[in-house]
Formats: sequence, C-alpha cells, structure tokens
Amino acid sequence: MGCSRANVRYPLMLTILGFVMIATFLVLIMMKKMSPIAALVLIPALFCVFVGKGAHLGDYVIEGVSSLAPTAAMLMFAIVYFGVMIDVGLFDPIVRGILKFAKADPLRIVVGTAFLAAIVSLDGDGSTTFMITVSAMYPLYKRLKMSLVILTGVAAMANGVMNTLPWGGPTARAATALKLDASDLFVPMIPALAVGLLFVFVLSYVLGLRERKRLGVLTLDEVLAEEKETETVLVGAEGSGAGSGSGSGDARTPAVTGGTGTDADADEADHDKGLQGLDPDRPTLRPKLYWFNALLTVSLLTAMIMEWLPIPVLFLLGAALALTVNFPHIPDQKARLAAHADNVLSVSGMVFAAAVFTGVLQGTGMVDSMATWMVDVIPEGMGPHMALVTGLLSLPLTYFMSNDGFYFGVLPVLAEAGAAHGVSPLEMARASLVGQPLHMSSPLVPAVYVLVGMAKVEFGDHTRFVVKWAALTCLVILGAGLLFGIV
Repeated sequence: MGCSRANVRYPLMLTILGFVMIATFLVLIMMKKMSPIAALVLIPALFCVFVGKGAHLGDYVIEGVSSLAPTAAMLMFAIVYFGVMIDVGLFDPIVRGILKFAKADPLRIVVGTAFLAAIVSLDGDGSTTFMITVSAMYPLYKRLKMSLVILTGVAAMANGVMNTLPWGGPTARAATALKLDASDLFVPMIPALAVGLLFVFVLSYVLGLRERKRLGVLTLDEVLAEEKETETVLVGAEGSGAGSGSGSGDARTPAVTGGTGTDADADEADHDKGLQGLDPDRPTLRPKLYWFNALLTVSLLTAMIMEWLPIPVLFLLGAALALTVNFPHIPDQKARLAAHADNVLSVSGMVFAAAVFTGVLQGTGMVDSMATWMVDVIPEGMGPHMALVTGLLSLPLTYFMSNDGFYFGVLPVLAEAGAAHGVSPLEMARASLVGQPLHMSSPLVPAVYVLVGMAKVEFGDHTRFVVKWAALTCLVILGAGLLFGIV
C-alpha cells in the first residue's frame, strides 16, 4: 500500500515541479533577473536535480539538442537566405506599398505592421515573417519613438493566426495525430480564423490610436527637424567640452554643422531613406536578378510545401545558391554572412538553450505528468463540451509545450475523452488550433528570438505586453468557432 501511495505522489510531485519550473523561468525573465538563454539552461538543470535525476541531465540535454538540431539548422540558413533576399531587394515592392500607406502616422504604421506580417506569413515560416517585418518597420518605430513592443506584439499575433495554415505546422500535426484530412480540418476553420485576423487588425488600430495620441501625427519634416535639433545640441555640448579643437574627433559634426547646403541636403536624404525602412539605394540591391530571386523563393517555398526535401536541406541549398548568384565574389559573400551573423548566432544559441528546457521537461516526465493532471481534473460534466475545454487548454499548453508535445502527446488523450461523449475528432482538432496566436510568443518557439532580437526588445518586455492581447485573440477565435458551429 505504501508503494502504491508513492507511485501516486511521484507524478503529482512532477506535475508541481513542472509548473513551478515554468513559473520560475517566466518570472525571472520578465523581471529581467536573468537573460533568457541563461534561464533556459540553468533553471531546468536545477529542477532536474530537485526531481532526483541530475545524473541523467546530460542524456536529457543531448536528446533535446538532437531533436532541435534540425530546427536550429533550418533557422540558421533561413536567416541567411531571407537576409540575402532582403539585401537584394526582393521584398522592397511589398515594403514600399506598406510604407507608402503608413507615412509618418503611428496609427497607420501599427496597422501596416499587422498587414505586412499577415501577408509575409503566407510562406508558413515565422522566422521569415519576423525578419522581413522588423527590417521594414523597425526604422519607422525607432525614428518616431514608437513603442517597439507594439511592433513585436502585433507581428507575433498576426503570424500566430496565420500559423494555422496547413503548411504552417499545427494543422498538419493535428491532422496527423488524429488521422484526419488536413483540408477537412482547416477549410471549415477559415471563418473563425478570419475573425481572429480581423481582431488583430482592430487591435492594431486601437494600439496605433494610442500611439498617435501619445506622439501626435508627425510629418517627415518635423521628425527630421527634431532629430537635427537633438544632434546639434549633442554636438554643441561635446564641442564646448573639447575646447577649441578642430572637431575631427566627432564623426557627426560635419553632417550637422557643415556650412554647405550640400551636406545638409545629404543629411536629410539619409534620414529620408531611413524613414523608408529599407534604403532604396543600398549597394546590395540586385534589380537585374529580381525575377531570378523571385523564382528561386517561389521554388523554395513550393518545395517546402510539397516536402520534396527536408526543410533544413532546402534552406541550406537555397542560401548557398542565393549567395553564389547574387554575390559571386568571395569577399562580398563573406560580408553578407558577417552582416547576418549576429542574428544567426543569437537565434541558434537560443534554440540550443531551449533544447535544455524541453529535454528536461520531456526526459523527467514533467510534461506527461502535467498533461495527464490537466486532463484528469476536467469535471465529468464537461465531457460533452470537450471541444470547448480543448480550445481553452490549448492556450496554456501550447505556450508551455512544443507543438509536437501538445498535438502528438495531449491532443489524442483529449480526443479520446471527447469521443466517449460524442464529440467528433474534427471538432477537437479544430479547437486545438485556437492557441496559436499565444503559442508564437512562447519561450519554446525559436522564431520569437528572431523577432525580439532584431527589434532590440527584451524578451520579458515582449512577454508582459503580448500575453494578454494574444490570449484575447485566441478567445475571439474560439468564440467565433463556437458561434459558427465549427467547434
């Protein structure tokens, strides 16, 4: 009997420690007591010892790294590939259209961010979406002193809704786990997802309106004048402190205080280019190769959707081909690789750090215990409403777990419980998709580190801002699904 009690207590202990470990991680990074990469490594290692399986930590980490290595490789070469495509101007027409609409109005800029992220999300890859969106919009947010967490939050939510596309991942996983046809699962969900995307646009309008009230509607001339005044004050202060020197030690002085009209014009032109998001005269542009690059990108995305080769292999080949054709000289290729090295290193580092977190969660059995506990605590009377329960559970579970863990580990258990009460697997699968807008900001999603890294936003700040709005977006999708009779 004592042995039986021990067996009951141990999974409960794992469940408690699992939730405490996740809560500890989130609190520490949101309070900025630890960097995400340090927290992803040290906290699970500590809890692995608490569970009494410290001796197996190495095995769990290696298993986690092995499982995420293809993802890390994919992200590394995807960053290089799409970084090169941004450099050579493939996405400039889309960006110009969005920026022409946005002008210098904070409201339009936030709405434009949502539209741009949604459009680029059609390729099914979060990292791509975030790289293009941030590259285009970051200069505008920075120059107009807009909140950068709005940039990251809106982009993540728009991408989260679009992540439910059949080639985005979650829909395919849900269909595979429950042996369903992906089109039967996805097509009826389109009205609910459209409502969710519309809500993101409405939310971006509200957030943009808030920024407009805070900053006002500025014209380009006003922004440039304010920047010039600030720079002049700074340079003047530095000059007075330096005595009567020639001023050659301050590289900014000629651009600000130069007596010729040419310098002033050049300075304004530089600012104008910056406000366009992507410099239209950057030396890396390859207009003569535009259609080659467009065809290469379409072919790459087609190969991804058709699964002709593993995605990491496709991006590796694509990056090599894009570099070779667009930058045939070795020094130029090295320069492009160096230009994107920071993003590659930070994202791949985060992925391997996250492998420690997921490896310990899976290896110690915490994830299984947490999922089983959540299923067990569902009241018996909720059986006929298991689709609603699954939709609500998808919010925390897809945030704290990988999509693989949720769709292949938890969803089948929930679907079995729903089937016992006459709830169809299709309803269960559709309900399981509603948590994706929140999932895309999970610390276990590698792409989110591309987003916050390129936007120079602290992960904790992004989390504090986005969680409430993303959760609300999920609930809107779930409500629309119930209203339309889809879930």
